[in-house]
Amino acid sequence: MAVDLRTLKPAAGSKRRHARVGRGIGSGSGKTAGRGHKGKGSRSGGNTPPGYEGGQMPLKRRVPKRGFRRLQKAEGRREEFAVVNLKRLAALGVETVDPALMAERGIIRAADKVKVLGDGQLAGRMTVRAHAFSSSAKEKIAAAGGVAELIEDNPKLNA
Repeated sequence: MAVDLRTLKPAAGSKRRHARVGRGIGSGSGKTAGRGHKGKGSRSGGNTPPGYEGGQMPLKRRVPKRGFRRLQKAEGRREEFAVVNLKRLAALGVETVDPALMAERGIIRAADKVKVLGDGQLAGRMTVRAHAFSSSAKEKIAAAGGVAELIEDNPKLNA
């Protein structure tokens, strides 16, 4: 007999019917339906959270904590920047670069703040507008005869 997709079936005895619990005493798992007697696990809606050790101090709380863990409130205050290198800006071949142009060309997303880093060289003078610059990026832009303009975000005006 040829074996193909039409004739495939599970091995004999490998598939069993699922247990129908709580269907009367004659079924073999009636009454408590495999939940045992009393206790949290026997009740409806009763379950223990992951890591719960029956009231014993959980391992997660027993072991000493090490390393720096940033607080979530500090995480929210930290400024996030989209990073762009000078070689990427030089490839654009324009005289003035700002976040709107970068977003238009698909380098960053429109809502991102931009930080320019100094990897690469500028061929000619270029005016670069961004929210932040690395010191090497500022130096390389100035050496090429360009200008690094800082975009100031005034939180009082935005609020």
